Amino acid sequence: MASLLNGTDPAEEKIPPGMCGGAKGAPYWVVEEGLNGRTTCLEDPIEGDRNGLRQLIPILRSHRPLDLVLFMLGTNDLKRRFNPSPYDVSHGAQLVARAILGSETGPGDGPPGVLMVCPPPLCDAPAFRQILAGDGLEISAKLAPYYRACAGECGAGFFDAGSVIAASSPVDGVHWEPEDHKKFARAMAEQVKALLG
Repeated sequence: MASLLNGTDPAEEKIPPGMCGGAKGAPYWVVEEGLNGRTTCLEDPIEGDRNGLRQLIPILRSHRPLDLVLFMLGTNDLKRRFNPSPYDVSHGAQLVARAILGSETGPGDGPPGVLMVCPPPLCDAPAFRQILAGDGLEISAKLAPYYRACAGECGAGFFDAGSVIAASSPVDGVHWEPEDHKKFARAMAEQVKALLG
């Protein structure tokens, strides 16, 4: 659902695409399943076929067994047409986490580990003002505590991408600068090491 190394320069990072340096130098296989416009669990009447929850189980089953699933969804839930609240966005992400935990796609048909990643705050940009909710900027800045609580309620891990990325790029208000991708990849590598040992 989210990429560990998306946007990094493999030569500079000395990490090949799709791989993350693991504990004691052992690499991890990383499956990238990003899709522009994907929501947590909402059906988009304009873009269509972007419901992350509905797409989740076939994706997990096609790559099983999985030790750990990291996902970062919620930014697209902030579109004006969904009339979002921080509660709704975070609980949509929690539905995804619960589905992963009940998916039987981990080793031995058990549950894989789950890390819910809260997206960083958006940045005001003309390109997205007509798409995002009028208060989408404010909502995005309030998501982290809601995500943390939802992760705790369902037994998922939690990481706030805003702790390493202050805000999305001013170019479009949603996507990230290249350096932010690198910061995020390094932070996720540390999370994987901590969770998988």
